[in-house]
Amino acid sequence: MNPRNLPDEAPVPSPASDEEIALRVRAGETALFEVLMRRHNQRVYRAVRSFLQDEAEVEDVMQQAYVQAFTHLSQFEGSSRFSTWLVRIAVNEALQRLKQRGRLVALDGGAHGTPEEDMKLLERNEADPERRAFGRELARLLEVTLDELPDIYRTVFMLREVEKLSTAECAEALSVSEEVVKTRLHRAKALVRQGMESRLDGQFEEAFTFQAPRCDRVVAAVLARIGVGRH
Repeated sequence: MNPRNLPDEAPVPSPASDEEIALRVRAGETALFEVLMRRHNQRVYRAVRSFLQDEAEVEDVMQQAYVQAFTHLSQFEGSSRFSTWLVRIAVNEALQRLKQRGRLVALDGGAHGTPEEDMKLLERNEADPERRAFGRELARLLEVTLDELPDIYRTVFMLREVEKLSTAECAEALSVSEEVVKTRLHRAKALVRQGMESRLDGQFEEAFTFQAPRCDRVVAAVLARIGVGRH
């Protein structure tokens, strides 16, 4: 009953899911691929940024990942979330870039370093003084601290704590077991605490944001590469 005799509001339609949009893109509505990119630019950026620190290179790898996803969209079977499938492609592209440099990161298990060895890696990868000057800004402090982590710990920390993937999704994206993800996340948290102590609590999501101008730039570049016009 409407006691004020006001017109009933029409229900707001819920947005289409990633999986629904992916099916429509496969069916020929290719322009909708832009929706998927804009939904997941932040997540893809953080996944790639956990491997690569050069921002121009990160954007280049992101573009390549999106092109690969569009080209192989028929291989997305819906057995996992679209976002997980996309992150896995982005991770593989980042690993390929590291492999080209001769700096391949082992993600498929193996022995872990001792705490002493991990701390040596932290010291060796210490941020330069200019970047440390951003320490007054909490999100910047987190970025610096994460950049100092060994690659295998930084990537798991980024995907689990910053991007909020589940343990299972993270394991699938990185092609490792859930137990490996849990072990590396535990070590990563310990290293972050040593670098940042309590100042990072509740601030993880503020780090490594992908601002609108960069989002527009990546989307436009990918659409041009896959031959999709914007309306």
